[in-house]
Amino acid sequence: MQVPASKNPHLVLFLLFFLGLLPGCGERNQYVEPPPPGVTVSKPLQMDVVDYLEFTGTTQSVDTVDIRARVQGFLQNVFFKDGANVNKDDLLYIIDPRTYQAAVDKARADLDNRRAQLEKTEIEYQRNVRLYKENAASQRDLDNSKANRDSAKAAVAAATAALEEAQINLGYTTIRAPIKGRIGRSLVDVGNLVGAGEYTLLATIKDYDPIYAFFTISERELLRIMKRQREEDKIKDEYRPELIPVELGLSNESGYPHKGTLDFADLGVDPSTGTILMRGIFPNPDPYVLLPGLFVRLRLPIGLVRDALLVTDRALGADQQGKYLLVVNQDHVVEYRPVKTGPLVNGMRVIEEGLKADEWVVVNGIQRARPGARVNPTQAEQGAPAAVQSQPNPARNKPAGTPAKP
Repeated sequence: MQVPASKNPHLVLFLLFFLGLLPGCGERNQYVEPPPPGVTVSKPLQMDVVDYLEFTGTTQSVDTVDIRARVQGFLQNVFFKDGANVNKDDLLYIIDPRTYQAAVDKARADLDNRRAQLEKTEIEYQRNVRLYKENAASQRDLDNSKANRDSAKAAVAAATAALEEAQINLGYTTIRAPIKGRIGRSLVDVGNLVGAGEYTLLATIKDYDPIYAFFTISERELLRIMKRQREEDKIKDEYRPELIPVELGLSNESGYPHKGTLDFADLGVDPSTGTILMRGIFPNPDPYVLLPGLFVRLRLPIGLVRDALLVTDRALGADQQGKYLLVVNQDHVVEYRPVKTGPLVNGMRVIEEGLKADEWVVVNGIQRARPGARVNPTQAEQGAPAAVQSQPNPARNKPAGTPAKP
C-alpha cells in the first residue's frame, strides 16, 4: 500500500532539505587575486661627482734619524725624557770629552810648533836666495833651504788637519738633535761605554709632521688614470687641480677626514708585482693623530663624472652575476637589471652602466618585489642628502615625474 508524502514526516523533511540545497549548488568558489604589493620607487639622482680610486697603504715618518755614538767614550749625561718632542739642535747626550779635549790641545800645540819651524825655514830660504844672487851661496844650498821650507809647509798643513780632526772628535762628544720630532727611549744609560768598535745606537728620532702614506697602484688602474688625464687635457676640466689631492682614513674612522696631496710616484711599474709605488703627504700637527706604521685607507680623485646616476646603496642586490637593481616599468612590472657600480658617495652608489636617468628603482620593499610581478609603486621624495650636495662641483638635481599609469 502506498503512503502519501504528506502522511510521512520523514519524507517531508528529506524533500525540504533537498530542495533547500538546490539554490546553493549553482554557486562556485572563484580565486580572487591579491592586490599588488606596495613598494617605494625613486628615480636616480643625477649630478656631477668626483671619480675616485680607493687603495690601502701604510704611514711612514717623513724623517727618521738614528742617534749614534761616533766616538768612543763613557756616556756622561742624557738631557731628554724618553718619548719627548725635541727641536733641531737640542742637546741630547754628552760623552766624556776630556780625552778628546786633550787631543785638541796637543794638536794645537803641534800646529804652533810646525808653524814656528815653517817661519824659520822661510827665513833661511830667503837668505839663500839673496846670497845666491850675490854668488855667495851655491845652488845646492838654495835647493836644500827651499826643500826644508816646503817640508815645513807640508808639516803645517798636516798639523792643521790633525787639529781639525781632533776638534771634530771633540764635537762628537756633544750630541744634538739633527731634526725636530719625537725621540724614542734612550737605549744606553749614563756610565756605559759607547762607540767601542762600532757606532753605538743611542736613540731614534722620527718627524711626524708632516707624515707620508705609501700605497701601490696596479697597472690597470695606472692606465685608467693616464687615459683620464689625456681626456681632461683635451677638455680642460675646471675641476682638475694643480696639486693632486689624496684623502686618508684610519680603520676606526668613517670616510676620509685627513686631506693631503700626492707628492711622489715611482719611476715605473715594478714588473715583478705589476704595481707602481706612490706616496701622499699629510699634515699631522701635535697631538699626533697619524703615527708611522698605521694601516690606512686612501682615495685618489681621477676626474669629474658629469651627470652621474646615483641610487641609495641599500637598493642594490647581489647574486652570482654581480650587482643588480629592481626597476619598475610603466606597466608597474618589476624588471631585473644587472648594473655596473662605481664609487660610494655618502651613502649613494654611482651606477656606471645598466640604468637610465628616467627609470624608477625600487628603494624600499625590495623583499616584496619579484622580477616579472606587478607592484603598487609609491614615489619617494626626490633630493640628495646634504652630504652628497656638498661634493665638489655639484650639478642640479633633475626633477622626476610619477610612474605612468597602465
